Amino acid sequence: MSEREVLRIGILAGEASGDILGAGLIAALQKRFQKVEAIGIAGPRMQALGVESLFPMERLSVMGLVEPLKRLPELLKIRRTLREHFIANPPDLFVGIDSPDFNLGLEEALRSAGIPTVHYVSPSVWAWRQGRIKKIARAVDHMLTLLPFEADFYREHDVPVTFVGHPLADEIPLEVDVPAAKKALGFAPEDEVVALLPGSRGGEVRLLGPLFLQSALWCSQRRRSLQFVLPAASPERKAQLEQQIAGMPGIEALPLRVLDGQSQQALAAADTVLIASGTATLETMLMNKPMVVAYKMASLSYAIFSRMLHTPWVSLPNLLAQRELVPEILQDDATPEALGAAILHYFEDPLLGDTLRREFSELHQQLRRDASEKAAEAVCKLINQ
Repeated sequence: MSEREVLRIGILAGEASGDILGAGLIAALQKRFQKVEAIGIAGPRMQALGVESLFPMERLSVMGLVEPLKRLPELLKIRRTLREHFIANPPDLFVGIDSPDFNLGLEEALRSAGIPTVHYVSPSVWAWRQGRIKKIARAVDHMLTLLPFEADFYREHDVPVTFVGHPLADEIPLEVDVPAAKKALGFAPEDEVVALLPGSRGGEVRLLGPLFLQSALWCSQRRRSLQFVLPAASPERKAQLEQQIAGMPGIEALPLRVLDGQSQQALAAADTVLIASGTATLETMLMNKPMVVAYKMASLSYAIFSRMLHTPWVSLPNLLAQRELVPEILQDDATPEALGAAILHYFEDPLLGDTLRREFSELHQQLRRDASEKAAEAVCKLINQ
């Protein structure tokens, strides 16, 4: 328990992964203070711990470069409202979780007003737009990184940093009970199961949903024993996916189960995974599953992003290993044939999967650091300075 009885904290998460991190941090802080008063933008997990959300988190969940531009007036108004609120009612500390394009500007304004700021989850500044490090240094009193190579980058640029590890690595067991997971979803132990995870945002599912379904059909026609499972990230995404399924020729022949959420169960039951690039690739790695990583975005966004990229990989398993562990098939290369062939390769060469699982297990160990506790520790040190 801290000497200070009440902690007043501003906190902002822009999407589901940030809500999970924020909830872990708030829970760890609640052990250290008699009372934690938290306000900002929060999802259901943080709200369940008493965080007051001034705007729905969904309003910040935008992707690419074009969509945020269309929504810019609304996003700027939300940020201005938050800035005015926190400057009028200063918290002991402000924590911005991920969403760097939104959070860093807010953090810079709050820090200028004398409010200590923490940014939780490094922007991919080591990968693209490296010039942002100057803005980060102005905006952030302390950076919390989930991955070890990120902390090295900040130390090189004299930004105070703590590598906290990844909460998912703490939460997910090192050994997953695959037969039990298959049974829970109604599969037989010998079933060959492929999980399809086309993303959690509407824009992602619009571009990747039909592609993943066509890839599944392509595989199924060549390996009849395959079964497919598709966990929908939310009721909205489920409705979107069901509409895509209804409009797809030949889909009735595909042995496919669509789930409400349950992505961890689907991953646990899967032998191989076809997945959108993003945080879920880390979860898949921690579940020890061979995967094929795919991504598509609007052509203009992709043209801009690809020119800015300073790294040969986009998926977290490859970035952590600093080499290609899993195939990444992006943009125009992402065809049903290319994705399907990469999926079938794992079934045709079981040794490939075994090697991957050993590599994934080592990476899992590196990331198990009790992240929420480490993050709370860093926050408390900053408050006490």
